[in-house]
Formats: sequence, structure tokens, C-alpha cells
Amino acid sequence: MEETPTGTPVGVDDPYDHAGVCDHLTDDGRCRFALTRAGDDPEFSAARRAADYDCVAADEDREFRDCPHYRSTTDGRECVRCGLEAVRIAHDDSRPLLEEHHLSYGGSGDDGGGSGDALARGGASDAAGTYDPASGADEPSHEITVALCRWCHAKIHRSFARVDDDVEPDPEAFAAREERRSKEQSEFGFSTASERRESDGS
Repeated sequence: MEETPTGTPVGVDDPYDHAGVCDHLTDDGRCRFALTRAGDDPEFSAARRAADYDCVAADEDREFRDCPHYRSTTDGRECVRCGLEAVRIAHDDSRPLLEEHHLSYGGSGDDGGGSGDALARGGASDAAGTYDPASGADEPSHEITVALCRWCHAKIHRSFARVDDDVEPDPEAFAAREERRSKEQSEFGFSTASERRESDGS
């Protein structure tokens, strides 16, 4: 199983088995990195321009992982291990139910970003090594993240729990989600003027 530099497991044997479509891929199959950030890698961008900005993976003999700028970061909607859904309360700064977990965070695939949307950053301890494609090393080079609930995240780093385990949400996680759902519903609650008068006793 892949490990972080500190020796804790990341929960997968091959991060690419859990990677999705490249974050830089546009709806029409072009490379957004080459289109908008040509100065960051002129040689790569020139090659993409010569190919009408087609994604590297558009070539039938190549895959996303063959691209030096490939990255696949989570949308953070639910835990990939237990299925716990995210519940965000507006103007609430409490810790999110879901966290961003790095399966790999390599140098050549890192453009300094990360999804960052509604997730807590996994931090440097989630890195799973770097890779130079020219060397033929086995370790991945690209940023690949998934969403995990806080409870699954802890289990993966503290034991040999795996990302693809077929499990139900932890009881504590389920309770926390339901508490947030109740709070969310109360915030969206609506009562008519007559109902408010009745509740006030007027």
C-alpha cells in the first residue's frame, strides 16, 4: 500500500486506480493548462498548441497519467469510503464533515492548487511521494485527492483501512451529519405571519 513520507498509509495500492478526469480538461476535450498558463510550461504548451490544444489523453496510445500536468482533485460531495454526504451550514465555521485526502501529491503534477472548495486540506502528511516519469519509477507524480469523512480519514492513516472498503458511516459520523441536517432544516424553516402570532400567544 502507498504510504506518506511519514510512513502512514494512504489507503490504496495505486492512486491512479482512484483518479478521475483531469482538472484541466475542458468540456470540449482541450487542455485548460496550455490555454491559460502557457508561460508556466512553454514547451508543453507549444506541443498542445500544435495539436489544437487537445488533451494528452486524446491520443489513443496515451492516458491522463502520461501528462506532466495531470491532476485530479475531489469535488468533496461525499466520502468515497463510507458514503457520508457533506452538509455545509452557511456562516458556520465548525470543522467540515469531509476532508481532502491526498493519495499522491507529486512535484510535476502540482500547480500549487488543490480543490480547496468545502474541504479541509489534508496537509503535507498526505503526500505519497514524487516521481520522475523519465526514470520509470513506480511512484506517482500527480496530485490525486479524494474526499473522506473525518472518521474514515483517521482510520486510514492510523491503521490499514482502505479507501475501497465497503463500510457504513461510523455511528459518530452519522450522528454529526444528522445534527447538521437538523440545523440546516431549521434555518430553512418558514412560518406564516399568523403562525408566528399564534406561537407568540397574540
